[in-house]
Amino acid sequence: MTKYISKIFLTVDVVVFNENRNEILLIKRKNNPFKDCWALPGGFVDENEDLEEAAKRELKEETNVTVSEVIQIGAFGKPGRDPRGHMVSIAFSAQLTSQQDIKPLDDAKEVKWFFINNLPDLAFDHEEIINKVIKI
Repeated sequence: MTKYISKIFLTVDVVVFNENRNEILLIKRKNNPFKDCWALPGGFVDENEDLEEAAKRELKEETNVTVSEVIQIGAFGKPGRDPRGHMVSIAFSAQLTSQQDIKPLDDAKEVKWFFINNLPDLAFDHEEIINKVIKI
């Protein structure tokens, strides 16, 4: 019997809305790929980590934002969406209901709110993810 070793990696991305749901929180990436590009907060799921907990952890690690609830909105796994290899991302949405001290941490160079109708060019397939969340 041949042992199967997967070369597919699992990540999470979080679409965070402000209280009015008219702005989305984005990070400017500090590292490659897509260094200096805007992206959703997110990252790799740790071994034995729950997907929702990974989403909350990555959000906190990159933006200093804490949320009590994230809602899974879909999986995005088209080959080529990430130049590092085949990454499947589980996307979540969250909404801030209170003021928080938002600041760039970890892999984020900058953190900023953008109006939904005036988003910058985005890394990876994050525009597709945001468009799906907005339609829900």
